[in-house]
Amino acid sequence: MPARAPTPDLAAAARLGALGLDIRARRKALGVSAQAAAEAAGMSRVTWHRIEGGEPSVTMGAYLNALGALGLEIHVAGVVVMPAKAEAPPVPQRIVLADYPQLKRLAWHAPGLTELTPAEALSLYERHWRHLDREALDPRERALLEALARQEGGGRLLV
Repeated sequence: MPARAPTPDLAAAARLGALGLDIRARRKALGVSAQAAAEAAGMSRVTWHRIEGGEPSVTMGAYLNALGALGLEIHVAGVVVMPAKAEAPPVPQRIVLADYPQLKRLAWHAPGLTELTPAEALSLYERHWRHLDREALDPRERALLEALARQEGGGRLLV
């Protein structure tokens, strides 16, 4: 049985999501159907849609084939030294939905709900990950999500 692929951290998941969106935008700009693009890249339409969705389980080779079929290339940038992060503040005991627009959107099914525990918030993010608009996450909500994953999820999201 093959080894299980490691779960990407939030930053890697965001980059894959952005890459998928870029691939989709290029395909649409060229006026190419998903089926035709998939055939040109030598893969199934389902795999193509998984690539456009930024799924990490798709092989890097498939991503490169998709890019090549659209006339795109990927280049690795030079090494960037990131400053050490300051100790992250702890997650509040009660998370106010009004302060986090994406979390509030995910809690649509409970109209009177105004606050969540950290465990409830993480559960909402994980269960509704496919509905989360990761592009619209503001820095404060992104920091909350990372802190929840670290504190409540053992350092990773189960998505």
